[in-house]
Amino acid sequence: MTISDDVVEQARQCLRNIGAALTEAGCGFADVVRVRYLLPDRADFEPCWPVLRECFGPVRPAATMLVCGLSDPRMKIEIEVYARRP
Repeated sequence: MTISDDVVEQARQCLRNIGAALTEAGCGFADVVRVRYLLPDRADFEPCWPVLRECFGPVRPAATMLVCGLSDPRMKIEIEVYARRP
């Protein structure tokens, strides 16, 4: 498993993983009702906004961003979602 040094690429990979999990569960990004962003460095959040808007812009789920340590120091962002199955 490789982890990019770029927070935006990490966000893209998170969203690809989330998209695959949502599809497997019979859902999509339109079904997301809550999202939680976890980052060690608050300054890394703003560069991710364009990527996040691609998936969540029209959906507008409730959202929280937390600054916290992550399990691997190479990780710059984690994204958790809650979706409502149609």
